[in-house]
Amino acid sequence: MAIDDRCPAFGDDGGGEATAIEDLPTDVLALVLRRLDGASLAALGCASSTFHDLATDPDAWRALCLALCPSVRDVVRDGDGAKGAHRQLFADAFPFPSPAVSPSSAVPRCGLPTRLVSAVDLHHRGACIMSRVVETDASGWFLGSPFRVDALVQEGFSAPTSIAPAELALSWVLIDPASGRAVNASSRRPVCVDRRWLTGEAVVRFAVVLGDVVLDAAVTCDERYGHVREVSLCMEDGEGGGVSGRDGLAVVAAAMAGARQGRGAEEAARLRYQEFVKGRTDRKKRKARREGIIDLCCSVVGAAAFLGFLLMLTFR
Repeated sequence: MAIDDRCPAFGDDGGGEATAIEDLPTDVLALVLRRLDGASLAALGCASSTFHDLATDPDAWRALCLALCPSVRDVVRDGDGAKGAHRQLFADAFPFPSPAVSPSSAVPRCGLPTRLVSAVDLHHRGACIMSRVVETDASGWFLGSPFRVDALVQEGFSAPTSIAPAELALSWVLIDPASGRAVNASSRRPVCVDRRWLTGEAVVRFAVVLGDVVLDAAVTCDERYGHVREVSLCMEDGEGGGVSGRDGLAVVAAAMAGARQGRGAEEAARLRYQEFVKGRTDRKKRKARREGIIDLCCSVVGAAAFLGFLLMLTFR
């Protein structure tokens, strides 16, 4: 609906004066605008000065953030000196990051984050079954270790009902408290489900590809009994190896400062992950083929040397 569309006044038969949407009371407009999604609310704010003031309402953006990620309730607050914090968080964390990021070109000007805050929310069939905030000291031993953040470890928890892995949804927002920037680290919808038939567990992956690495958020659960055992985030390269904490932080920081994608990014994230896995599998096959050829050549050379030694002994 165009912003300047007119509608007949209440009780008018069509021949009287028309009423603009801007003529509605401000509190009524504010309640209506809170039903919009983030992209629509931001677009509406560009229509006029009146809508701009309404579209920057901190309560509206706070409601949008909490609807998608309840755990940010205890992380971000709009207050003195932080006006618009939820609006900035929404702009940073809820669109998908640009995939054009690599560890070799990802060193930001302001340096690497020294602390990361993870806001993690796990939903099943629309109901939130886990909401947790995890703080990670991103210095010292973390820099030399493989990049990994655990939101849930061996103690686990049991969901109210049995779990259908394909109907899980995961929101994992990484926040740098020093800069106030954030980035979405999960695909929200599963990109694949790996079942371990011997143990009856399923590993549900919510992966985001950033250049030649992948942020792999995984949920390990027992779908029969509704037990969630592990929720973790790690980073892997194109060969399937772990990325160090230093390189991982560089990728995360560059993703925070980089561009964001628009609508349809969830499906694009799934397809990009499938291409990433296919490329990794192809590289492993080529590597195994090269190693097989090298082994064969070494075996032939060894056999030839042994035969030559036997011939030398025979005709000596």
